[in-house]
Amino acid sequence: MDLRLTDRVALITGGSKGIGKAIAEGLAAEGVHLVLVARGQEALDATAAAIRQAHGVRVLAMTADIRSDAEVKAVAEKAAGEFGSTHIIVNNAGGPIKRPGRQLPWPSEDWLDDVNLKAIGMLRVVQAFHPLIPKDGTGRVINISGIASTSAFLMAMTHGINNAAMNHATSYLAKDFAADRINVNSIIPGLISTEWRHGWAEAGAKAQNKTKDEFVADICKQWGILSGRWTSSEEVADLVVFIASDRAASINGAKITIDGGYGTNPRG
Repeated sequence: MDLRLTDRVALITGGSKGIGKAIAEGLAAEGVHLVLVARGQEALDATAAAIRQAHGVRVLAMTADIRSDAEVKAVAEKAAGEFGSTHIIVNNAGGPIKRPGRQLPWPSEDWLDDVNLKAIGMLRVVQAFHPLIPKDGTGRVINISGIASTSAFLMAMTHGINNAAMNHATSYLAKDFAADRINVNSIIPGLISTEWRHGWAEAGAKAQNKTKDEFVADICKQWGILSGRWTSSEEVADLVVFIASDRAASINGAKITIDGGYGTNPRG
């Protein structure tokens, strides 16, 4: 299937590892040039170098904190100078849970910091890059949220707030950008086998005296993941690549889950 993505440009926040890295690799394999943004210089440079070598695309790698208006604007200015247009915006950046335990006792500064990074950070990025997105039907904004948007994970209240906000903002942005022929969609991943999740599974397996595979299988059963396995980052990337393409021109304002059936909420 020809996705007709060659020589387009994509911005990916949180693009140095995990889902963001997989999305970067998936788009680069289709000939898309990249603007990669992350906070860690070493991982970002390694990812950029590996993608350049593997796929021969141009990669602009910039460290930035999307909580900062100035840093986000600096990335947009650099991208404009390097590429002119940016066709695809992938809002993937987010942070880990700050510490274990209930989040209600947190000081309000911690709640605000979490929301500032993911939900408000997404809006900053869209605001800064909107002028660079072509109005010829090739423009895409893809928000990576998560199943915490509709599930009550005890230690992930702010994650849930962020993901729900991103999904809701997707509807508003899709309507706002319709006249510009820019499609806006959310991808909602479930349990994904990122580097962080592998460490989480290894620690959980050790604590329960199980193998990692046994631990993951048990978690899938407890969570009601019908496929009985976690989803790979590459599977999420494949979905994002399709949504970014001309083949998905009529998909707009959608919230698309990729969670192995978790969202069916099975019982019995």
